[in-house]
Amino acid sequence: MDTGIKKYNSLRDLQGYKDALNKQIETDEKEIKRLWNSLFKPAKSGPKTPTQRIQSAISLGTNVIDGVILGWKLYRKFKK
Repeated sequence: MDTGIKKYNSLRDLQGYKDALNKQIETDEKEIKRLWNSLFKPAKSGPKTPTQRIQSAISLGTNVIDGVILGWKLYRKFKK
């Protein structure tokens, strides 16, 4: 029956265990820092190919037109 408690016979064993734990903590801290920094990096955006640029321009244009039409409809509705 293993209770999960390790027995150390000398201070050297205990120091080795402490060093291993410190190394693991340092590795974990580096990984957490890397993940944290990658979380807040700005996304690489922008169309890369000419086709994507054209699609983006068309999408932007249709959104602008849709907004103008909606604004005109709301203006006409609440003008009275």
